[in-house]
Amino acid sequence: MKILQALFFPPEQPGGVSSMVPYILERFNKRGWEMELFSLPKRIRGKGIEEFEFSTFDWRQYAGNPTVDRYIQTYKDYVWWTKLRLNKTFDIIHAHHPIAALAMRQIYPDTPVIMTVHSSYERELILNGRIQENGIEHLFLTSLYGELEAKVDQIITVSNSFKHYIGEYVQDVERIGVIPNGFDEKRFRPVSHDNQVTQLITVCRLVPAKGLDTLLLACGELKKRGQSFVLHIIGDGPSREELEQLAIEQNIYEDTIFYGYMLHPEEFMPFFDVFVLPSRAEAFGSVFAEAALCYLALVGTDVGGIAEQIEHGSNGLLVPVGDHHALSQALEKVIIDPDFRHVLARSASEKAKNTYSLNRVIQQLKSVYERFQVKA
Repeated sequence: MKILQALFFPPEQPGGVSSMVPYILERFNKRGWEMELFSLPKRIRGKGIEEFEFSTFDWRQYAGNPTVDRYIQTYKDYVWWTKLRLNKTFDIIHAHHPIAALAMRQIYPDTPVIMTVHSSYERELILNGRIQENGIEHLFLTSLYGELEAKVDQIITVSNSFKHYIGEYVQDVERIGVIPNGFDEKRFRPVSHDNQVTQLITVCRLVPAKGLDTLLLACGELKKRGQSFVLHIIGDGPSREELEQLAIEQNIYEDTIFYGYMLHPEEFMPFFDVFVLPSRAEAFGSVFAEAALCYLALVGTDVGGIAEQIEHGSNGLLVPVGDHHALSQALEKVIIDPDFRHVLARSASEKAKNTYSLNRVIQQLKSVYERFQVKA
């Protein structure tokens, strides 16, 4: 059976789709399945000119909006690049982005197309202050869920909470499957260490949606209460300058290290004690599972896929979104009580190994692929 894994842009860094799909492909190929990866190079811009229609709504009613026009042009580019580069047939196409799924359906109308929705582009734009809720861009992007429901053979999401979110925009939410992300345990090697000062680490893109302003305010409170820590921030993005200024204002700049982008943070993570990320929304939150496999205590917000990974008080701590007081108190608990921290880390590691192993994802996807193979 020949299967195409269709990404959006090439997998260039760990996290989410990029950390999982290439490993899935490798595992399936080792088992004798014929599987390949396809994506749109980032240098491809403005090449596609072929006109098209969606079947469930008229996208032209939103034309003229920069975000919508850019999305439509990227869709046309994906169609253009696919027709230019792919001249073979497949038994199944598994897409990992709405553009990839709808483009592949247009080009391969008779091939089963499976779509995994890994995140919500519209929620990210809203939380980052780039579009308004219920504005033109929001209406356009959420209309795509109905188009996906009408066009693809199977929609999969990465968490039950995200399935519920998508359910507001489709006719039959029960048709949506849930397969949480999986991780190759061999990539994550816990390291025995004993830090005299608690080392906090976060890994994310530096954008408002990740809530790092809440984290810095919480750490400012910790500093005022006399708690010792070092905060390591791995990642880059448009909010970096603003966050560095906030660290200065909170008198924690000397206790905070901004590393910028790092290709393989999982090689660095095991030397720390606590992973913390107060996101304002997460479809799954792959980095929490990765941190758990590195044997770190977890502290996150009670939203989306984070709340499905963390059982409060058992394998991590959950706090309300945007509540820096609650986050400060949670961090203080794991700073002053190393034994409690180790209990949380051990429990988180065990759950991640049992629930988010790559082998589990392989078996679940295998069942989905075989079902569509039979139909074909």
